[in-house]
Amino acid sequence: MATRAYAMPAGHPGAFRRIAGSGTGRVGLVLVGILCVIALLNPVLAPHDPNEQIDIVTNRYSAPTSNHLLGTDKFGRDVLSRVLYGARISLGISLASVALAIGLGTLVGAIAGYFGGRLDAVLMRGVDLLMAFPRLVLLLVLAAVFRPSIWLLVVVLGLTGWMGVSRLVRGQVLTLREQTFVEAGRALGFGHGRILFYHILPNAVGPIIVAATLAMADTILMEAGLSFLGLGVQPPTASWGNMIAGGRDMLLDAWWIATFPGLAAVITVISFNLLGEGLRDVFDPRSRSR
Repeated sequence: MATRAYAMPAGHPGAFRRIAGSGTGRVGLVLVGILCVIALLNPVLAPHDPNEQIDIVTNRYSAPTSNHLLGTDKFGRDVLSRVLYGARISLGISLASVALAIGLGTLVGAIAGYFGGRLDAVLMRGVDLLMAFPRLVLLLVLAAVFRPSIWLLVVVLGLTGWMGVSRLVRGQVLTLREQTFVEAGRALGFGHGRILFYHILPNAVGPIIVAATLAMADTILMEAGLSFLGLGVQPPTASWGNMIAGGRDMLLDAWWIATFPGLAAVITVISFNLLGEGLRDVFDPRSRSR
């Protein structure tokens, strides 16, 4: 009976021990965990409704105080509450779009690497063609053509971010398809689908997880940039990008409006990058052999 040979799957206890033992990975894991808790517990943690205009006449542009720890914006809305709810929006959009990109990239790369030949050539030339266009330009064009919405943003970010993943997965599959456990599966009469999805891809899960983690940081920046330009999340829904855009004209007099959502985005990107670096150390065979 053919058996599957795993390098170190994501659920392997040794993987978590190595993440915990890596200073970079540990810091990133803790920070990402805190961000996820904040995003999930928004209704409990936020002191006000993020869209509530609290006495707009006397409370607009209020500096940080004990009542509003991060101040208020031009509509008298609590900045802290909006930053917290913005975490849910930014992380949710990034997670959904990265899942779409990873799924599509993994499928295309796995098929190209496993079957090879003309199919591989056609798929990879298509990937090369898509990668030749700057992603930001594609995002701006698609977001400008269609009516901005959260779901459109998810689809656009996902459909413009899978090409690099496909090349990564293709390289992994090209190596793994020559392994003895794949030959054993073929000898036992296993179909291509079973060999590819149950035997080869589980061994490529490490690099895919690393790519997904690092893609989260990039996607958060992309989402914030599009929202800043008015092509992403639309007001009054709180997003770090549109919050920064709302405070850009008051950077000197009401610096807190743009500064705190900007810091939140920076901390989030750094957190995912640290986690990605830690995971790369975990799943890199050269790192394990040291």
